[in-house]
Amino acid sequence: MKLIALDVGEKRIGVAKADTSVKIAVPIGMIPVDGQEVTAIVRLCNIQNTDNIIIGMPRNLQGQLTKQSDYVKNFTESLKTSLQAAKPNGKEIGLFYQDESLTSVQAEQNLKSRNYNKKSGDVDAEAATIILQDFLENISHRISDQQPTESPGAPTTEELSAAPPAPADISTEQANKEDEDIKVPIGDGHMKKHFFVRIIIIIIVVVGLTGLGAVLWYNSSVSPVVASDQCASLTEVDETDPCATASFTVEEGSGVSVIADSLEKAGLIRSALAFKIYAKFSGKENDLKHGTYSLAPSMTVEKIFSKMVEGSNEANVFRFTVLPGETEYAIKTRLISIGYTPEEVNKAFSKKYDHPVLVDKPDDASLEGYLFGETYEFFQTDSVETIITRMLDELYSVVKKNYLREKFIGMGYDLHKGIIMASIVQKEAGTLSEEDQKIVAQVFWSRLTDGWRLGSDVTATYAADQIDPGRIYLDNNAAILDVDSCYNTRKYAGLPCGPISNPGAQVLLSTASPANTSYLYFLTGDDGLMYYSTTEAEHLLNRDQHCQDLCNAQL
Repeated sequence: MKLIALDVGEKRIGVAKADTSVKIAVPIGMIPVDGQEVTAIVRLCNIQNTDNIIIGMPRNLQGQLTKQSDYVKNFTESLKTSLQAAKPNGKEIGLFYQDESLTSVQAEQNLKSRNYNKKSGDVDAEAATIILQDFLENISHRISDQQPTESPGAPTTEELSAAPPAPADISTEQANKEDEDIKVPIGDGHMKKHFFVRIIIIIIVVVGLTGLGAVLWYNSSVSPVVASDQCASLTEVDETDPCATASFTVEEGSGVSVIADSLEKAGLIRSALAFKIYAKFSGKENDLKHGTYSLAPSMTVEKIFSKMVEGSNEANVFRFTVLPGETEYAIKTRLISIGYTPEEVNKAFSKKYDHPVLVDKPDDASLEGYLFGETYEFFQTDSVETIITRMLDELYSVVKKNYLREKFIGMGYDLHKGIIMASIVQKEAGTLSEEDQKIVAQVFWSRLTDGWRLGSDVTATYAADQIDPGRIYLDNNAAILDVDSCYNTRKYAGLPCGPISNPGAQVLLSTASPANTSYLYFLTGDDGLMYYSTTEAEHLLNRDQHCQDLCNAQL
């Protein structure tokens, strides 16, 4: 049976735990009295799978109840109400009082005898441990090792006595008498034996928990402030967003401590202390170089530290952003605009890349759909091939982490076909919610399964862009929708012959895990909302009611 004990104070509540099969109490810690203490105890009961709670009842030296006793009773009533409402782990948790006279004094002495450098709350936890150990040694035999069918509940004022109240079938008078017979003097050898065993266990538990806590804290503190997959899912690049890179300057002569504090203040690392610890154990704490660096909250402490050891090449670095939904043509154009020649751009994009993310891509297919949207940093001397490879690496990271190829194969398609579908969903619903993206993906997958034309206007637009990007002769919607191209799903059934854009991470995930609906039609209304339907008649009605302007706009 799982027990916890509470040493209830007006500022702190000491907590200990035990299992009746072991009968040794160990401290857990303390809970501050801040208005959330009852909620914290209920949560603790759920975590510890608690069966009964032992509450220390204060008395004076004459064994009489005190003003503090009234405080504990009121607290117990509040706790009892919350436990009955919450029923942690579906249990009716029993509440028992245990005499706690002078337990705080004994706790102080215990800690002092161990030369323990106590912190706030340690005395409270030790007092709770003493309360629980006394309960276990004196009356644990009164409680069955099976969960009681009816909780004893919180004892009433009349049930309080020098000894803890027994379960409902034992009278208070009997409990008092039995307690007098059971209690053992503190100086007894039996008590000393349990005391030293308890001390050894407490030391082992405290050292173990402290070490584990330190490792967990450090691992968390050197991780990125913002997860990289969160940044990958963004659909827009905004310098105010939490993933944006920032310039960080290390002044000449700055030590590790100053750099670490400045990084934490700038929101680029979680903990200055963790950065200092990493620097110390790296053996390179004196190798950090001054200069200006481009850093982002999505970078680990290891990556930031490594950049500063290598030194700043800011003057030789440029950032290049690819937005989800951009096309290969647009990316090529921007690469030329920043200084790469058309010849080297076209040569790089025509090259055959041996990359795992291209495993299902046909040899004659372009890189459309595989140029993953992200903000990248490159050296001025980097080739276009290096830039493309980096984009492929980023896409592969998302595909591998989320098992996208396996998911698409499970649906009956390879990764290339999955990317084709995701590129359409990106253009149709890339700026909408994840739920809308999943429904739009479901509509298209359902049409494909049923042998329908996908009927996507954005595929017709892409087809027109391949033939007449300036719209010199394809100058009206009817002509665009009738373009004779394998990309035009308004004219031909099945998937287009290749992706029509570079889908972002969230759209890829939504396409691989479509919604479970029966919709076969959708449209974006003039109000920006999506309207779905299962029949053509419903779709036409939605068009008449919600899409007078947008549905007639120039493609």
